[in-house]
Amino acid sequence: MSGRVLYYLGRIKAIQLDYSDAHKNLLQAIRKAPQSGAPGFRQTVQKLAVTVELLLGDIPERSLFREPIYKKALAPYFQLTQAVRTGNLAKFTDTLSQHGEKFRADGTYTLIVRLRHNVIKTGVRMINISYSKISLADIATKLQLDSPEDAEYIVAKAIRDNVIDATINHEHGYVQSKENPDIYSTKEPMAAFHQRITFCLDVHNSSVMAMRFPPKSYNKDLESADERREREQLELESAKEIADEDFDGF
Repeated sequence: MSGRVLYYLGRIKAIQLDYSDAHKNLLQAIRKAPQSGAPGFRQTVQKLAVTVELLLGDIPERSLFREPIYKKALAPYFQLTQAVRTGNLAKFTDTLSQHGEKFRADGTYTLIVRLRHNVIKTGVRMINISYSKISLADIATKLQLDSPEDAEYIVAKAIRDNVIDATINHEHGYVQSKENPDIYSTKEPMAAFHQRITFCLDVHNSSVMAMRFPPKSYNKDLESADERREREQLELESAKEIADEDFDGF
């Protein structure tokens, strides 16, 4: 499958909310792209790959944005990544308004809008780490929400999704954070390790498949060689028969 086909397949998967498969397809498209040429295609694929990676809840490596081929093209996406990483909704909104036209031209605007929820979720997590107790009104102010009721809904959803470990005091309007457990005693490191191992295995399998001969064309070449040898054998036998007949005539 060509890099261009993998890119469009990744775009379709991303629109369908299948971010894991989309990310795999986009990484394969980058690997199959010419490494010494086609900078425009590689930049286009990388823009979408960064967006999808953020939607997955991961943060792209900073070294990616420092590469000469990507430094200028991915500058708006670097600002976007910083906003998502820090959970800064104000910075996210400013980046979206400042580079909105570029995101639309890149075809990533619709996906980037979906990142607002990720930014808020990260912001809630950062607040939960920083404060053992904080009012819903203060959370609404920090996250730039319209009302404490909106903050209450978002915090409740974060608790339900196991994003934070806290309780809401609805009567007095505050959030009480529980003591943060040791992350290494949870299943999160194992899940991250499993994800990376799966990615490495996929890269290995893709590389092995890429080095194989196309089965149909390979068999066709073998059949042609067999037919050629058979024809040469028949010609040789015919030549021997003709030679024997000529010898008998003498």
